[in-house]
Amino acid sequence: MIVCVAGEELVCSELRALYWPRLSTLFVADVHLGKAASLRSAALPVPFGTSEATLERLSEAVRRFSPAQLVILGDLWHAASGRVNEEEQLFDGWLKRHVALEVILVEGNHDRKSGPLPSRFGIDEVEMLAVGPFHLCHEPCEGDGYTLCGHIHPGVSVGATGTRTLRLPCFWFGDRCGVLPAFGEFTGFGSISPGGGDQIIAIGDGRLHRIAPALAASR
Repeated sequence: MIVCVAGEELVCSELRALYWPRLSTLFVADVHLGKAASLRSAALPVPFGTSEATLERLSEAVRRFSPAQLVILGDLWHAASGRVNEEEQLFDGWLKRHVALEVILVEGNHDRKSGPLPSRFGIDEVEMLAVGPFHLCHEPCEGDGYTLCGHIHPGVSVGATGTRTLRLPCFWFGDRCGVLPAFGEFTGFGSISPGGGDQIIAIGDGRLHRIAPALAASR
């Protein structure tokens, strides 16, 4: 599904990724690799395989769009306790399978707490990035240009009033800021308060759905 922001056409994907065709750039946010491992280290009974599923979906997005560049808008890793050898080897193997892809990490709050990435990953880490009309960062903020970010894990509830509702991840494009859904498999949702002219695109049942801002704000 195509959205027009800051004079540019961007492609929203049900894979929770955003593609910018003009510069062959793929954006994702809040990958949170190693989250399940970090929770298991605290003796919590959480499932295995979430990082594998996340990286397979990321591979699918790369295959679909064939980008020259991947920009991760923060929180690649969840916590230092989740960066166990198995998780780092898993991500290292993913990078080696996509060796032609330039990867840039715009640091998020979880990345800063997790510490710098190993040099063998070959990933540039930056605090923010300005490309074309876009101000790329992790948290919603005022910048020079239109902000693309993550951090809040935007979600909306769908379902008729008085019946069971379903929470869905969504893209949220406002007048000056666009927020991507959390990419990771093992993440929750944050509430949003869209304005009347905002674009809300929810992801459910493998499809994209436009949601009226009034409905998104009322749930």
